[in-house]
Amino acid sequence: MAEINTPEEKSLNFIEEIIEEDLKSGRYKSIITRFPPEPNGYLHIGHASSICLNFGLTKKFPGYTNLRFDDTNPTTEETEYVESIKDDVRWLGFEWKNELYASDYFDQMYAFAVKLIEKGLAYVDDSTSDQIAAMKGSPTEPGKDSPFRTRSVEENLDLFTRMKNGEFPDGSRTLRAKIDMAHVNMLMRDPVLYRIKHAHHHRTGDKWCIYPMYDMAHGQSDSIENVTHSICTLEFVPHRELYDWLIEKLEIYPSHQYEFARRNLSYTVTSKRKLLQLVNEKYVSGWDDPRMPTISGLRRAGYTPESIREFCTRIGIAKRDNMIDVSLLEFCVREHLNKIALRRMVVFDPVKVVLTNYPADGSFEIVKSEDNPEDPNTTHREIPFSRELYIEREDFMENPPKKFFRLAPGQMVRLKSAYIIKCDEVVKDSNGKITELHCTYIPESKSNADTSGIHVKGTLHWVSVAQAISVEVRLYDRLFKVENPSSEEGDFKDYINPNSLQTITTAYAEPALRNIRFADRCQFLRKGYFCLDKDTSEEKMVFNRTVTLKDTWAKEAKKA
Repeated sequence: MAEINTPEEKSLNFIEEIIEEDLKSGRYKSIITRFPPEPNGYLHIGHASSICLNFGLTKKFPGYTNLRFDDTNPTTEETEYVESIKDDVRWLGFEWKNELYASDYFDQMYAFAVKLIEKGLAYVDDSTSDQIAAMKGSPTEPGKDSPFRTRSVEENLDLFTRMKNGEFPDGSRTLRAKIDMAHVNMLMRDPVLYRIKHAHHHRTGDKWCIYPMYDMAHGQSDSIENVTHSICTLEFVPHRELYDWLIEKLEIYPSHQYEFARRNLSYTVTSKRKLLQLVNEKYVSGWDDPRMPTISGLRRAGYTPESIREFCTRIGIAKRDNMIDVSLLEFCVREHLNKIALRRMVVFDPVKVVLTNYPADGSFEIVKSEDNPEDPNTTHREIPFSRELYIEREDFMENPPKKFFRLAPGQMVRLKSAYIIKCDEVVKDSNGKITELHCTYIPESKSNADTSGIHVKGTLHWVSVAQAISVEVRLYDRLFKVENPSSEEGDFKDYINPNSLQTITTAYAEPALRNIRFADRCQFLRKGYFCLDKDTSEEKMVFNRTVTLKDTWAKEAKKA
């Protein structure tokens, strides 16, 4: 389980130490970072770490951060994803200096490729992708030169121009760097720089039918933007050598790449391919399903930007990949919601309580309760209290065990912010199901004015039947029932938690819940933290559970 500690004053992480030294030495007067997502899907919690890191660095040190879309693969990228990414970054609390696109630089990248050809450092290869792979060799065996490696500069320039002009079909030719087919780093064995792809691009339309590969676009985009610290995850360590080689041979601004560890989250998957499967195969309702690890899913679930930023701060920046327990993320949101959430009473599975000594003429009174007891400046709301109330069915037991401090025959409890009641009679239907509890209330026991002298150990939430509003409640839980579904045998979808969503179509809430806005967060007393869902309509309010009040999974783990 993740160890949860209150963060103290932290020392600099290794990237901050590098930046501090660069500024101190005069290497840079200010820094430039960038967040460079590919717009081929929705951002997830892993991206949040990168966002917080890149934007956080330029909040801590002089400089700025660009948002640059790595849009070099037209068949997988859409404007929808671009807009969702911008929404997510802003929602997390960050603003970029410049909104840029790798496609902004297609003309410059083409010119860079021509320059490499002219210097004898790139050639057009007619080999298929399978043939190129076969010629790569292995980590212990050198690769073999392509038969097209010795083409003249003039022939390569002519073929590359014709590639650009659309004379060749997809996959028939590539442009490769001419480096070393025996290089110890296999990525340096004449990597592909450009491929032919006759596809409509979301920004450049049909202007281009050749597109740069990641390594041809990434470092050059950084250089064009004068990025000082290009921060990637560890899987890009082998790419750094090619990143530096291209910058050196092109004689352009020397951006530098630094790598940090990817943090995987337990009980979920963050692979875009797997997330897309979950969406396409209807295991979830969409990219923003509250069970998804996407930022839009977390937002819909009721997570706050503050809680996600705190989570990213707590997990920190490291040089080794590791698994982070999702309970830490849940802890961060609980900690924040406890401070800001409005308290409301909602009964999920009702049983009626009839107060036999309360007036039967339909009258009611108003009791007041704090909106948030954690807030020293809390406001108070008015709650109607009447003869007929709903309590949770699980809060009553006809034959209770010892230390059952809720309602039972002859037993007393306090109704939150109201009175102490005592159960006198249990009413059942012909099938033996309890339909009503006949109770008496103690008029002298009103909260904040109690003169009864009676002390009880249990306090229950409740709603007045006549004034209750009907709401739908969606109880979301972790999508997977195992810690690391991607490492288990078989299909990762076999490990989906069958109880990840339970819907209560009719729950009963105190009338103050009607005034809740989409931006508000609520604690349903004794039930968990909730937010209003976008499916809310004039006919019915719909609430999503963000997180339970306590980590129920920790208890299950101990049992196991």
